[in-house]
Amino acid sequence: MPAQKIVIYPGSFDPPTNGHLDLIERASKAFAHVVVATLRNDSKRPLFTVAERLEMLREVVEPFGNVSVDSFEGLLVDYARSRGAKLILRGIRAISDYEYELQMALMNRKLYPELETIFIPAAESYSYLSSRLVKEVSALGGEIDDVVPPTVARRLREKHSKL
Repeated sequence: MPAQKIVIYPGSFDPPTNGHLDLIERASKAFAHVVVATLRNDSKRPLFTVAERLEMLREVVEPFGNVSVDSFEGLLVDYARSRGAKLILRGIRAISDYEYELQMALMNRKLYPELETIFIPAAESYSYLSSRLVKEVSALGGEIDDVVPPTVARRLREKHSKL
């Protein structure tokens, strides 16, 4: 598969939200193959393990035949090179996201000049949504069923009942 046909959508996905899923679905229509790559970064103190996040992601992307799930650690540019990819997908919810993501994109291009980053705005209905916010609401017993896939909502409830 030509490198420009593969796009990597990196993130922590702790947990995957409907906002993530919306971006994945839209990307699956625009690119030959989408790799949803969760970052192994224990400094972020994730709620879910990498294995749990991969399992949830595999469940929610199952309907898309051209989407695969993977994990990586270290530099995104090294992971992109290892996959033969030259495109990175990032979702943008607000101007503040763009400022940060632009810095990351420029640093990535400095490290891997052939690598381009494509920004896709979040759907309006998910422009406020973040994994951090979902975890906070869930931990306090709030309703999250309309912002995460059902399997993720179930896992969040189970996880918070054990804490």
